[in-house]
Amino acid sequence: MKVILDAMGGDHAPEAPVMGALQAAKDFGAQITLVGKGEEILGVLRDQGIETLPAGVEIANAEEVVDMHDDPANVIRKKKNSSMVVGLRMLAEGEGDAFVSAGSTGALLSGATLIVKRVKGIRRAAMGPVMPNKAGGKTVILDCGANAECTAEFLLQFGIVGSLYAKKYLKVDSPRVGLLNIGTEDTKGTPLQKEAYALLQDASGQGLINFVGNVEARDVPLGAVDVVVCDGFSGNVLLKSIEGTAMFMGSLMKHRIFKRNALSAIGYLFCRKGVGEVLKMLDYRQIGGTQFLGITKPVIKAHGSSDALAFRNAVKQAMEAADSDISVELEDSLRQLSVKETSDD
Repeated sequence: MKVILDAMGGDHAPEAPVMGALQAAKDFGAQITLVGKGEEILGVLRDQGIETLPAGVEIANAEEVVDMHDDPANVIRKKKNSSMVVGLRMLAEGEGDAFVSAGSTGALLSGATLIVKRVKGIRRAAMGPVMPNKAGGKTVILDCGANAECTAEFLLQFGIVGSLYAKKYLKVDSPRVGLLNIGTEDTKGTPLQKEAYALLQDASGQGLINFVGNVEARDVPLGAVDVVVCDGFSGNVLLKSIEGTAMFMGSLMKHRIFKRNALSAIGYLFCRKGVGEVLKMLDYRQIGGTQFLGITKPVIKAHGSSDALAFRNAVKQAMEAADSDISVELEDSLRQLSVKETSDD
C-alpha cells in the first residue's frame, strides 16, 4: 500500500506532514511518497537528527506550492509543478493507492476532479466526513462543503455514494439514509428537499439505498441515521455547529465543573479516563481528514491546521479508503439508476 502525501500543504508544512509520514510508516507499515521541495523535506529530517530516509519513505521533488489564495480553477494550469498537482498526477498514473493533502480545499477538489477524475456517472464529488454519534456508531455527512449549491439529482447521488461508503468503510449492513431537513414530515423543506425526497424514496424502492426519510439536525449526533444527505452549505453549517458545541461542552466541563473547587477536582481524577476518551472521539486529529467521495481513487483532505498526529491518522485513513474502494459498486448502482430512468421515459 503506497500513500502519496503532499508535504507542502497545511499551516505547519513541511514539518507536520513529514513527521506524520514517519509515524505512519512506523506504526502502519505504510509506504509513503512525500511530494514537495526536496531540500526542505530533508532539512526537517536533519533537524530531527535523521540523516537518511527511513525504510518505506521516499521523496518526489516538486518546487511549487499551492497557496490558499490561488484560484482553484487555475492551479492545474499555472502550477503544474506544485506538490499538490504532482501528487495527484502520480495517483492518476498509478504510482500510489491514495493521496493526502492539507492544502486548499477548492484546489484539491478541482485537481481531483480534473486529474484523477470522477467515477463514471457521478455529477459532483462530495466531502464525506465521518463523525461519532450517541448510539455508539458513526455517521457520514454528505456533502459538507464541496458543493454549496445542489440539484435534487446531486442529493440523490450523495445518498447512493454515502450508503456504499457506510457499507464498505463503516461495515454497516443496511445504512439508514436520511435527508437533512427542518422537520421529519415528507412535506417539509424547500422545493429542493421535496424533490430530493421523492428521488431518494424511489431509489429506496429499487433497493439501491435504505432511505428512512427526513432527519432534523439535532438528531444527527444522536445516531438517528448512518448517512445524512444535504447540500454542501447546510452540511458545513451542521458539521461546524456540532464541532463548536462539542468544544463548548468540553470547556464547560473543564472550567465550570472540574475546576470549581477542590472536591470537584478530586472527582475529576476518578473520571479522567472516561472524559479523555470522549474528547478523543471528538478530536479531528484522531480522524485524520475527509475523503472526496465520487473520485475514482481515494483523495483525502486533511485539516489545514493538521499536526503530525493528524497527518499520521490521515495516512491511516487513506490506507483504509484504498482497501474499501467503492468505485466499481458505485458505477454499477448509477448504471442501475440510469436504466430505471430510461425505462420510465
